[in-house]
Amino acid sequence: MQYVRLGSTGLKVSRICLGTMTYGSPAWRPWVLSAEASRPFFRQALEAGINFFDTADMYSDGASEEVVGRALKDFAGRREDVVVATKVFFPMGPGVNDSGLSRKHVFDALDGSLRRLQTDYVDLYQIHRFDPETPIEETLRALDEVVRSGKVRYLGASSTDAWRFASALFTADRNGWNRFVSMQNHYNLVYREEEREMLPLCRAQGIGVIPWSPLARGLLAGTRRRGEAAATLRSQTDDYAGKLYGESDWDVVERVVEVAGERGVAPAQIALAWLLAQPAVTAPIVGASKPDHLAQAIAAVDLTLTEEERRRLEEPYRPHPVRGH
Repeated sequence: MQYVRLGSTGLKVSRICLGTMTYGSPAWRPWVLSAEASRPFFRQALEAGINFFDTADMYSDGASEEVVGRALKDFAGRREDVVVATKVFFPMGPGVNDSGLSRKHVFDALDGSLRRLQTDYVDLYQIHRFDPETPIEETLRALDEVVRSGKVRYLGASSTDAWRFASALFTADRNGWNRFVSMQNHYNLVYREEEREMLPLCRAQGIGVIPWSPLARGLLAGTRRRGEAAATLRSQTDDYAGKLYGESDWDVVERVVEVAGERGVAPAQIALAWLLAQPAVTAPIVGASKPDHLAQAIAAVDLTLTEEERRRLEEPYRPHPVRGH
């Protein structure tokens, strides 16, 4: 495994981050693995040198954080050896203050996450989305306070407009508050709109980029063909995927499969190797529901594409409306 600093911080993370939305409770989504079925993936990740784990309070209504906390406590050894990331924003209860980024919800949500994760601190605390109903100054000051309290080490953000993210960075700087050090955004070979504004901003500001859906909800794994019915339970029941990707994306998928065939590797390795080579990217967040999913992601770290291969992979891309915010 290779390790890099997260943005301009001194924090070193593995080049693959294990995303844990797939682990928790099937009662939340039918494709989610139970706690017991999830445990081998944590062992596999840790044995391969992965030290970076991403979850969110809303995944399986908190059960994902519980799974992460138990697994890392059992398999990781020292707490200091792993980097745990979670998120706040989406509803965690029926109350009017059980969601968003108000000072109240940030404090309450963090305490809930710490309890479920069985830890005294979170390494990377991320806002899952921006909250248009709460002044950004209120959110940023609350986040600064949780860092100063010792409950959080670093702050991150997720999908939003580049101008909004820039405004948050500059507001934090102006007030002397801890700023965001990472951006978890929607970025892969079939959705590259982030290259227009967000990625240049992140490079200029020293922000680490940790993309979600690096395989485009499985499209770039190359296990489906154009016109075929969805084969997996997740692809059959994931309505959100239909809002993210369209017919033109199959041109890119087919090119990935073509290059993978020439290389004699899995298409997922090609797609991830391309993403890992992008200058702004720190670590793609990879979900895994089968052992080979994680094995392919790990193998991609050492796969170097030629300039010609990268050009061929990028050539079929067609612009998209903004998706994933």
